[in-house]
Amino acid sequence: MAYPGYGGYGAPMPGMPQGMHPHSMQMAGHHMAQMGGPPQGGYAAYGGPYQGATYGAQQPPTNDPMWGYFTAIAGQDGEIDADELQRCLTQSGVSGTYSPFSLETCKIMIAMLDRDHTGKMGFNEFKELFTALNGWKQNFMVFDRDRSGTVEPQEMSQAVSAMGYRISPQALSVIIRRYSKNGHIFFDDYVACCVKLRSLTDVFRRRDTMQQGAVSFQYDDFILCTMSI
Repeated sequence: MAYPGYGGYGAPMPGMPQGMHPHSMQMAGHHMAQMGGPPQGGYAAYGGPYQGATYGAQQPPTNDPMWGYFTAIAGQDGEIDADELQRCLTQSGVSGTYSPFSLETCKIMIAMLDRDHTGKMGFNEFKELFTALNGWKQNFMVFDRDRSGTVEPQEMSQAVSAMGYRISPQALSVIIRRYSKNGHIFFDDYVACCVKLRSLTDVFRRRDTMQQGAVSFQYDDFILCTMSI
């Protein structure tokens, strides 16, 4: 049974268009590695942590190809803040021919995965982010057929649906107005929208234990959830 607001458990992975096989994610990740960015694997479960992720200071396997890349850009504390993430994403070429990510988008990327509320990103969160970004980029490119670096409002609606979300026309209209510039949605704004959709959906989903499409928030909890993204 489809869950109101997004596909049911087992719906398309975040950012992966309908019909796209995880193997294509791996191939795209291999291409990114050739550009200097870390290689990619398949998606983690939607809304869940990166497979095998543990919290704390557990040392990753020494043969993990992303570990050396992470330590080269992480601060002395072994984590990445928004400024470091922005430099990392720019240098990795993950945005391809699209404009580099703004600092604000990098901040909300960290907020999306900042489960310990440090304002920074650890290694497992870093890996999960690159997996999500790879999928969102693939989704964006499906609809940016002319490679203009933008998608049209109608294409944005299709992209949101392709990610498994079920949103009313009124809500889609609000999203498009919020993230479009002169009638176009640029890649940076598209990713910002994806981050917000995923984050708020995850917040809602965790509280809707009966899968009824309705939850009850205390005011302070609502402010905390919405203002942190």
